[in-house]
Amino acid sequence: MDTVVGVCYEGGVVIAADQSNGRSILTYQTNLDKIAKLSSHSMMGVSGPNCDLVNFTQYVAKNINLYELSNDGTKLSTKAQANFARGELATALRKGPFQVNVLLAGYDDKTKGSLYHLDYMGAMQKVKYGAQGYAQYFVSSIFDKDCTENMTEEDAVKIVEKCIKEIHTRFLMSQPNFIIKKVDKDGVKVLSFDADPADT
Repeated sequence: MDTVVGVCYEGGVVIAADQSNGRSILTYQTNLDKIAKLSSHSMMGVSGPNCDLVNFTQYVAKNINLYELSNDGTKLSTKAQANFARGELATALRKGPFQVNVLLAGYDDKTKGSLYHLDYMGAMQKVKYGAQGYAQYFVSSIFDKDCTENMTEEDAVKIVEKCIKEIHTRFLMSQPNFIIKKVDKDGVKVLSFDADPADT
């Protein structure tokens, strides 16, 4: 029952995710951060069971850091990171699948901001905007109507906030808190959150 939405703008990407952690009929917490920082200029919004969410994001992030350390500081591009994550999802299918769906965003000097949509089956697609979870049924029309070429960061944040409002209005399940992050030339930054992930 997770929600992750992402929008590209001129010079970066904005991702928002709900902060609820639940299973069956229980809500365990409402301040979970589902947007993991992979490197200084990339992040991954993940929907799925909390165990797979934590396991997969940490596995991908640590391997990206290991690659950089093993190759004289050579950094993987966002496309390379997305392909690595896709490969790991596909490999795990026949061993012990990760039940996660991913929006992976990053910033590179050449391609600027880019966003990749990955599912638990190992399918990957570069997109300008996207959503994971039941949210996609509610926000696709907002993307179609409001997303344009050469959007500013402010435009992208407004679209994401509009998506969150739509989910609060229409979705049967309660997702009271959301966290919003962006990645641009200055790196990954938290724009806002409804519940502080640091509170335990």
